[in-house]
Amino acid sequence: MVGWARKAGFAHVNLDLIYGTPGESDRDWQMSLDAVVELAPDHVSAYALTVEDGTRLARRIRRGELLPPDDDLMADRYRQAEETLTAAGLNWYEISNWARGPESHSRHNLGYWRGADWWGFGPGAHSHVGGVRWWNVRHPASYSTLLAEGVSPAAAREELDDAAMHMERVMLGVRLAEGLAVEELTAAGWSQAGRLAADGLVDPSALAAGRVLLTLQGRLLADSVIRDLLPD
Repeated sequence: MVGWARKAGFAHVNLDLIYGTPGESDRDWQMSLDAVVELAPDHVSAYALTVEDGTRLARRIRRGELLPPDDDLMADRYRQAEETLTAAGLNWYEISNWARGPESHSRHNLGYWRGADWWGFGPGAHSHVGGVRWWNVRHPASYSTLLAEGVSPAAAREELDDAAMHMERVMLGVRLAEGLAVEELTAAGWSQAGRLAADGLVDPSALAAGRVLLTLQGRLLADSVIRDLLPD
């Protein structure tokens, strides 16, 4: 499939993976990673399985038919991905994303992660401009009808205040390999960053240079790190 995409003229090809599915073994995941490496894409995204409420998977786990995702196992899977993809010349630039170089980074996603503005078109599409976020109605028929009537298809909107925008900058910026500027931290957050560096979760050299950059262990515990950097 990657070969077909290249023959069709696509300059950059991405493959997405999900790990931690019920019954998946170490060998299964390694085979998936090896297959991806053999296909030689320019970009790989690898996401831990998320069990969403209301899904058949969630109901089966609740009934005890399947085991829920295990945090330690998920960490092992991530380490496997990091080791295999890095050895193949794919380097992480966001916690769940690896690429062969800056030219292969997802410009679309980087726009989200860096807080840029974007317009979304189509049913269910989300947009963000100048701190205002809105999203369209989900059903295609409703979307088409509203457009035909000259009415905005937006279902709802929210205006982000300074505190909300700051929180998002920290939450998303920390996930990037370029790190987060320490100027984004409050005094309490800066104090926590020093402790996190001492604990091996934040790179101390990068912190001394003015950036909060996660170590591999920090990436595994990113949610906890972010909570510490955003103290109440």
